[in-house]
Amino acid sequence: MNRKSALLINVLLIAAFILANCTLPRPDVTQAPQATETGTPTPEVTPTDTAQPFPTAELGLAENPLILALPPSANSQAQIDAAKVIASQFTERTGYTVVTVIPESEAALVESLGSGNAHIVLLDPYAYELAYQRGGVRAAYAVLKEGEGKYGAQFIAARKLGFESYFDDGTEMNIADAKTALAQFNDKKPCWSDETSPSGYIIPAGYLNENQIVIKPPAFVQGHPTVVRSLYASGICDFGATYIDARKFPSLEDEFPDLIEQVIVVWRIPDIIPYDVLAFSTNMPQEMRDLFANAIPAMMQTTAGKAAFKTVYDIEELQAVNDAYYDEFRTYVNISGIDLTTLVK
Repeated sequence: MNRKSALLINVLLIAAFILANCTLPRPDVTQAPQATETGTPTPEVTPTDTAQPFPTAELGLAENPLILALPPSANSQAQIDAAKVIASQFTERTGYTVVTVIPESEAALVESLGSGNAHIVLLDPYAYELAYQRGGVRAAYAVLKEGEGKYGAQFIAARKLGFESYFDDGTEMNIADAKTALAQFNDKKPCWSDETSPSGYIIPAGYLNENQIVIKPPAFVQGHPTVVRSLYASGICDFGATYIDARKFPSLEDEFPDLIEQVIVVWRIPDIIPYDVLAFSTNMPQEMRDLFANAIPAMMQTTAGKAAFKTVYDIEELQAVNDAYYDEFRTYVNISGIDLTTLVK
């Protein structure tokens, strides 16, 4: 072998060693992975690919981008495209690289917050509380519905069963404390809406437990109007809880003209149940979280930004908050004794 051939072989060996040890780009996953014929999920690769993060890369650099999570239910190209608009506006306004991903489920999203695979998220109240308890998120904005960030619930019962109302319909205010009003439910059977409803089960159960009201095994009747209908019919349960005011559900009013007189509000739970929560991962330093939080109002003031938040998250209006905003909700979820992991699917 001559000297020229030996040199060529050495060059080829070095090149092969470098290629074998380099890190391939990580795709920006903007839709749910599609299974191949072998059953292995293959993410869609888009032109905005970013490099696989290095362990020492600073968060927010192209090598270790921040991850904007879409809702697990996102299934349209319009949502995927709108999420890219939000990500690009964040990058433009903060200087940090942001990519998008669609988690498989709300539970997977909470897990991703803990593992550093999600940073900017919209969570339902239960998922937020679970992630908060695990130290994974800090609340930044409450989603508003018709200008309100929280809503209440009501305990209701059939008048003919002899229950007393401690709620004034005229002023729409309670006229006694919860302990006084709810004591009459001792050893009574409730109708709950379903096992996950905040206003039709979880928060009312928390109020009963706080006031040491011992009840009979409940009936889950699947729906707030069904709770009302069950109490009107009587014989199924003694009392129940619904959102305010499920008695005025259109089909109920048509079916039972005297329903408002026969099914009374016993006591109302104040507005402590939140809508969705826009939050940031605690893996983001406080200064970075503040920077991104401050960018959102400006983004919402642009036509493209407002439309993108509406398309991706169904957000029309936000209110700046911190974690203390959810303290009352947190308290009654905990007192209810319900395992949060069973509520976050």
